Amino acid sequence: MSGSDLAGRVEDVLAVDDEEFHARAEDEAEVIKRELDAGTFDNPQAIIGLEYEFYGVDRETSALARVPRRLLEYIGFEKELGLHNAEMRTSPQPLNPHGLAAQEAEVSARLRTALDCVASADLRLVSDGMWTIPSEGEQARDYLTGSITDREVRIASNMSDSVRYHAMANTAGADAVGMNVDAPHVSLSANTVMPESLITSIQPHYQVAHAADLPEYFTYALRIAGPLLALGVNSPFFPPSLYDDAAPEAILDDGWMSHRIHVFEAILNPDGGTGKVRFPHDFDSAEEAVDRIAADDTIVPMPIEESNRFDDAFATFRQKHGTYWRWVRPVFEGASKSSANARIEFRPIGGQPTVRDTIAFQAIFAGLMESLTRREHPVANLDWQDAHGNFYAAMHDGLDADLVWITNDGRETRSYDELYSDLFAHAKDGLESRGLSESEAAKYLWPLRQRARHEVTPARWKRHEVRERLDDGDDFEAAVHGMQRAYIDRQSETIIGDSSFADWLAD
Repeated sequence: MSGSDLAGRVEDVLAVDDEEFHARAEDEAEVIKRELDAGTFDNPQAIIGLEYEFYGVDRETSALARVPRRLLEYIGFEKELGLHNAEMRTSPQPLNPHGLAAQEAEVSARLRTALDCVASADLRLVSDGMWTIPSEGEQARDYLTGSITDREVRIASNMSDSVRYHAMANTAGADAVGMNVDAPHVSLSANTVMPESLITSIQPHYQVAHAADLPEYFTYALRIAGPLLALGVNSPFFPPSLYDDAAPEAILDDGWMSHRIHVFEAILNPDGGTGKVRFPHDFDSAEEAVDRIAADDTIVPMPIEESNRFDDAFATFRQKHGTYWRWVRPVFEGASKSSANARIEFRPIGGQPTVRDTIAFQAIFAGLMESLTRREHPVANLDWQDAHGNFYAAMHDGLDADLVWITNDGRETRSYDELYSDLFAHAKDGLESRGLSESEAAKYLWPLRQRARHEVTPARWKRHEVRERLDDGDDFEAAVHGMQRAYIDRQSETIIGDSSFADWLAD
């Protein structure tokens, strides 16, 4: 698509009336609530799914690389924010032994095909929380902030042709997003949301059987968000050229384990304020969740393209939901009445070293959703402020975070061992309740148990690699780039199959 064509599409978006868009979303919320009352969003069993993001790199240098759009279409991946991004979405499956196995098999099969195809273009796809080596011949800051003006429309140079994201820099509501990063020893200002393309994630989905029970599941999802984020942190470094002149030791001491969380919030939230990307509050009913989405601030009111889907009856609401950025969020959709569903998207976890680690997070999240609700685990009574504090403590410190938990017998504890013992026991119980054998459940959870047992996450592994290189005499940029190449090399050997990040620790 030419720049002028994209600018024209952005202009079409900017012409959409904000008040009319919001009014339609409010009206359509009533449609959803009627369908909730009619049981349309109920299903006979729990269903799981997954969104899985990658970034492209040069096979020889590991430098960031743009993935050709035609290649994405060929391998069945979807474009994401940056031209270097690619996303896979799995087919929903029942939560049972065959469904989990099907999720892993689909991810592995499609990823193997994708890796083979991009290799012909001298590329690799990387599963990670944040890239650190910019594209050849470009500085990270220039890559992330480069833009042109076409017909008075601001167009990010390295962003995909997603009109919604380009429109954010041009709408009257642009001041509702900060487009600034302010992390320890890093500051970055942009005039588009392109810096968000620094980060990549995995997003397990859990579809509840009865939509009326969504608030209970959501409450538990918020309470486990901090502990699971602590296990999954994988973005301790920015591209080195983004740092100020601080000493490497200061960067290591002051940096966070999941800068990905901050980047998403800082780019899409207003400076110094609470915005659309945040840790959400509990809600008391599915109807309340619908109302919250409908009432959420609108940054870009998008034009609606209708088809023959069932959820075209609330197409404007669905568009609005696309910018309802919460770290855990409810979803109401379905192409037909028979496939209509109410689900939870769990969004805190960055990309992981291997497919097996990714499926482990899908399994632990689903297992906990099953067991905690069925057994009415008392952690539901953990104060929301404590759950919120856990989440941001995990962002900063990973497994070193001081997390508060309520155990199965109702005791409040800050014991690391008690928290993770209880967490894994209930995840295993939940998987077994869905028909997995004891050994099958243990296999899915083993990669994360090893992290908890050895207190090592991908972020901590990266920090160790950087420290070793600094001790060997590398400067900070060489140390970070060396770590990143080591990560990518290890991943190329282990990403598909029986290996996991735990095997990296054993070497």
